[in-house]
Amino acid sequence: MRQLILASASPRRRQLLGLLNIGFQVIPARGEEVLGTQDPAQAVKDLSRQKAGEVAEWVDQEAVIIGADTVVALGGEILGKPESREHAFAMLLKLQGNIHSVFTGVTLLEKDRQSIIQSRTFVEETRVSVGPMTERQIWDYINREESMDKAGAYAIQGPFGVFIQGITGDYNNVVGLPLSRLYREFLEMGIDPLEEWKTV
Repeated sequence: MRQLILASASPRRRQLLGLLNIGFQVIPARGEEVLGTQDPAQAVKDLSRQKAGEVAEWVDQEAVIIGADTVVALGGEILGKPESREHAFAMLLKLQGNIHSVFTGVTLLEKDRQSIIQSRTFVEETRVSVGPMTERQIWDYINREESMDKAGAYAIQGPFGVFIQGITGDYNNVVGLPLSRLYREFLEMGIDPLEEWKTV
């Protein structure tokens, strides 16, 4: 039986995929992320391909591999994971009182033991409105230690949610994996993950 593999170390993506009650393995890509463009939609597509392709090279069995990458973008600027607490503060200062976009790129690779049979890459965008925040509120949030491994320096599913005034698009996309679009793309590949890998 072929395996479903998530090529990501993100606990949030693991949790989201787990909501589908399907069986899957986690084999995180370990290569350095090489960003070749400042266009956020293209960047996440490229990075998702890199991750899925890297893991596909290691796997010598029939498998379907999910690679994903998420970035926050505001005014054409990509806001990835902060490099320091001060960097996180600068990001959140830009986001407060503004509407930004969250882009998640996803690559699906179907392979046999030797080669790729088919692949698809797509990007999903969600618009997020963040209410006003004082500098103290920003630092209080950073002190909760939630910022450092998150694109845009925040997690919508945690305490930062009190500052979210609205979203347009898929909430799960902001968390890290657009489940509805993912399922539709699987079906277009002729794969129904809810049937093939169901656990209940």
